[in-house]
Amino acid sequence: MRNILRYSQLITLAVLIAVVAALSLLHRGLVVESLVQSETGASVAFTKAFANAIWPRHEQFVRQARSQPRTALLARPEIAAIEDELRPLVNGLNVVKVKIYDLNGLTVFSTDRGQIGEHKSANPGFRRARDGYAASEITYRDKFDAWEGELSERNIIATYVPIHLHEAEPVEGVFEVYRDVTELMARIEREQRRIVGGVLGGMALVWLAVQLVLAHYRRRLAEGERQRKAQEEWIQHQAYHDPVTALPNRAAFTRQLAEAVRRAKRTGSQLAILFLDLDLFKRVNDSLGHDAGDRLLQVATERIRQAVRETDLVFRMGGDEFTVLLENVRGPEEPGAVASRVLEALAEPVRLDSHEIAVTGSIGISIYPRDEVLEERLVKSADTAMYRAKDLGRNRYAFFAPEMNARVEHQMQMEAALRRALKAGEFVLHYQPRVSAVSGATTCVEALLRWNHPDWGLVEPARFVPILEETGLIVPVGAWVLAEACRQAKSWQSAARAPLRVSVNLSSRQFRSEGLLEAVNGALRECGLPPRLLELELTESLLVDNVEYAMDLLHRLKALGAAISIDDFGTGYCSLAYLKRFPIDILKIDRSFVRDIGSSAKDAAIVDAICALAHSLDIAVVAEGVEHGWQAEYVCARHCAELQGYLFSRPLAAEDVPGALALTYTVPRAAAIHSAAGILASPTVRLLTR
Repeated sequence: MRNILRYSQLITLAVLIAVVAALSLLHRGLVVESLVQSETGASVAFTKAFANAIWPRHEQFVRQARSQPRTALLARPEIAAIEDELRPLVNGLNVVKVKIYDLNGLTVFSTDRGQIGEHKSANPGFRRARDGYAASEITYRDKFDAWEGELSERNIIATYVPIHLHEAEPVEGVFEVYRDVTELMARIEREQRRIVGGVLGGMALVWLAVQLVLAHYRRRLAEGERQRKAQEEWIQHQAYHDPVTALPNRAAFTRQLAEAVRRAKRTGSQLAILFLDLDLFKRVNDSLGHDAGDRLLQVATERIRQAVRETDLVFRMGGDEFTVLLENVRGPEEPGAVASRVLEALAEPVRLDSHEIAVTGSIGISIYPRDEVLEERLVKSADTAMYRAKDLGRNRYAFFAPEMNARVEHQMQMEAALRRALKAGEFVLHYQPRVSAVSGATTCVEALLRWNHPDWGLVEPARFVPILEETGLIVPVGAWVLAEACRQAKSWQSAARAPLRVSVNLSSRQFRSEGLLEAVNGALRECGLPPRLLELELTESLLVDNVEYAMDLLHRLKALGAAISIDDFGTGYCSLAYLKRFPIDILKIDRSFVRDIGSSAKDAAIVDAICALAHSLDIAVVAEGVEHGWQAEYVCARHCAELQGYLFSRPLAAEDVPGALALTYTVPRAAAIHSAAGILASPTVRLLTR
């Protein structure tokens, strides 16, 4: 009976709430519809004002816009003229964006310049306006590119309105008006909340009176239920967690592994097990006692947790053994990288009371389904691989598949050798000259990293730079390159009494590191090199990974006085809009385009386009990979400021650079071409040729 009464109360309450919600939604719908009609009428009136005041002057431009490419369309003076004439019309109105389309749906004008040239022919609102009827739609935008900048969390009504001077005349274009109705919608929401709040408030009073009768009884039931659940959770935690480290234990690992294998089998993905054993842990227990051993296990647990990824699960199997479960791995490289981080984290000395303990670990890795498909054998495979890691000398990891160990061991050897190389000063810099297209003199040298290994000789960057990037060693090595290149450039400047710029490449990790700005400033300050003689080369991908961060950092680097160049331009994903926003001085045309300009019309067109774009933005152009005279003549004809390639010089050791500085190279028709074109008037080219 009690349950029947309770259910009847709930049903009654649900019906009343449903009625209130339905009435509220109906009221809101009617008000919003009225708002849309009102704003549509305002947009139609605004369009008529535009048609009467502005349209006759720009009608011909709109009709002919489709015959022009987007870059030419953006450069037309009518765009700015329309914008200037529109501003007085929208003064005091809630219009935040305006677009004009021709009858084919081409965006001929937009207050957001980035949308000019887009097509809206398939948009239902546009098609309705083209047929002579206004069409509106209200939407909520988290972010919106308005006339005066970016708006956030706004309600926008977009209205497509036909453009014609008189109702009876044919439609000549389509006008789209965006109006900000956030405040109006907020007012509607407040009114709706007041209505709903008042009704629900009355209902709540009635409901509260009923619930007070049952409150005491429910509290007693809830308290008993909470105690029961807490006891169950405690028992469950004790059954599946290790009391020393608070990690899930072997039983939890077995259960999680079975579930992970089922998921991997269902999705066709891979998973990996890392089986870790602390090396020589028994000595700590025997010499310092079990309390010290427990503290060491807790420190190791925290380090392992910090080294693995957020999605990886860590377990204590017992004693000094741990496992890490990795799901959705793409290949052996992923568990190998996690194992490397774990070993590196464990290698830091641990202080236990007055003793400093060096802790290392051995890790075995098995992968499902490559190594095994049964959970027990998969764990056994990882355990076997762990013992192989111990046999190889401890403090390392080993894969269960024997054929993979050779490659992994080679990479570990390379990483260890690179760490020794940084400490032993085995890295050297070679320099490739860049030649002025005007004078034929060397005006800049690009610093190129080489590794002078005592046994292998001079190692090319392709063999070791990826490992520097992967391990993070590229940051200290990059700082050394900056300091050494600036020091060497200063010595050449002092000896030759002539300015010589030096160009240094920045890697992705180096660019994202917090100490880059200080490294550049310190390198310049320490050797006394004028900042204008340092050029920093970046790839396009660095700019698009985090645009705001890149823009802020580039402006700070520019404030130091260094020049900024984009290397291998045309091969990445850099938006052309970024060239306008970033403080870029130089574009380097990738050698792949220069190589084939004589045989590929597409490559020649790309070179032409890059040069034309750069010159229009007052950005100097450098051609890489120039190996033949006809290539030099071609790029010089496109006003490249500097040339680089084997036609002039291969990379040189530091001691050979002064000899190259004394040479004047013959650049086909360079001086005549640049003088005739007047390109020397460009401030950026004056920077490169002075």
